[in-house]
Amino acid sequence: MPLFLAVFLSLYGGMHWYWYRKALPVIPQAAVTKLLLVIFLLLMMFAPIMIRLLERWGHETAARWTAVIGYSWMGFLFLSCSCFLALDLARLIVWIAGRAGIGANLGSFFPGAGVAFSGVTILVSLICLYGWYEATAIRTETVDIYTTKIPKAAGTVTIAQISDVHLGLLVGEARLRAILSAVRAADPALVVATGDLVDGQMDGRDGLTEIMRDIQPRFGKFAVTGNHEYYVGSRQALSFLRDSGFTVLRGDVVEISGILAVAGVDDPVFGGKAEVAEQELEVLRRAPSDRFILLLKHRPVIAQESRGRFDLQLSGHVHQGQIFPFGLLTRIAFPLPPGLSGIEEGGAVYVSRGTGTWGPPIRFLAPPEVTVFRLRHP
Repeated sequence: MPLFLAVFLSLYGGMHWYWYRKALPVIPQAAVTKLLLVIFLLLMMFAPIMIRLLERWGHETAARWTAVIGYSWMGFLFLSCSCFLALDLARLIVWIAGRAGIGANLGSFFPGAGVAFSGVTILVSLICLYGWYEATAIRTETVDIYTTKIPKAAGTVTIAQISDVHLGLLVGEARLRAILSAVRAADPALVVATGDLVDGQMDGRDGLTEIMRDIQPRFGKFAVTGNHEYYVGSRQALSFLRDSGFTVLRGDVVEISGILAVAGVDDPVFGGKAEVAEQELEVLRRAPSDRFILLLKHRPVIAQESRGRFDLQLSGHVHQGQIFPFGLLTRIAFPLPPGLSGIEEGGAVYVSRGTGTWGPPIRFLAPPEVTVFRLRHP
C-alpha cells in the first residue's frame, strides 16, 4: 500500500503541476493568487486520501462533499491534461516537421497559451456536464448465446450481470434503484455480480441491503470479490454481499437445477496471483463438464490453464476506462476489449463496461451497462 500511494501521488501530483503550468498565463500574477491556487491544488491532490480518512472516522457528510468536489476535479483534471498533452504532441510533431523543412508555417495555426487554456477549460467543462449525465444513463446490453449444453426443456435461461457498481459515498440508493430497475425489466432467472459491488464503509447501510434483497431470481444471486471489496475491508464487504442475498463464490462451484454450473474465484488481492490461479483451476476441475459452466471472475484475464474448461467467463474491472481516453491505457494492462470475445479453445469471455463509477462521478464514451445473457439450445 505505501508503494501504491507513492506511485499514485507522484502521477497525480505531476498532473497537477502540468495543469498549473498551463494555467499560469491566464491567472492574475499577484503572489497571493498563485498561493491560493497552489493551496487548492494541494488539497485536491490529497483529497482521495482525505475522503477515506473522513469516512473511516465516521464523518460521512464531510467525506461525501469532499468526494463530490475532489473526484469531480479528478475527472476535470484528467480530461484537461489529456487535451493539453494532445496539443503539445501536435506542436512537437509540427516543430520536428519544420526542422525537417516540411510544413514550416504550420505552427502559426496553433492558438496561444491563454487561448488554448481557455478553450480546453470550456470544452472539458462541457464534457464533464455530459459525463455526469452519461454516468446515470444505464443501458441494457443483450447477448444471445446458443449452446447444446442448455437442455431444450429449459427454454431460455436469462442471466443479468452487474459489475463495478462501487456503492458508497457517490453511488447510493437512487443509482442502485435505477440499476435494479434495469435488472427487473430483464426478468432474469439468475443475477451475478462480478466484483467491486462496494466501494466504501458499508456498516450501517441496511437500506441498500433491503433494496438488493428485493431482487429474488429463480436460480438465485451469485457474486465474486473484486479488488475494492478488499480495499474497503473484506469482513464488512462480504457481510454486505451476503446480507444482500448473494451467495459469494470464493473458489466454489454450484450446480443449478441440472442446467448449468456457476463457478467463481476471488480477486488476486485476496491471496496473490498464484494462489487464485490455483483456486480457479481447482474449481473448474470440480465443475461438471457436461453442464454449461459459467465462470465469474473480476479481472478480464483468461488463465492459460483454464482455457477450454468453461463456456462463458464474465468479468469487469476496467470500466472501459470510464473516461476516454483512459480506456486506451487500460487496454495495455487488460487487452481484452469490452463485450463478447471468443476463445480459440472454446467458450467465450464477456468484459462488462461496468454499471457504476469509481472516483469521478462521470463517464465519457464508456456508458454504464447491465448485461443480459439469454442462453438457449440451438
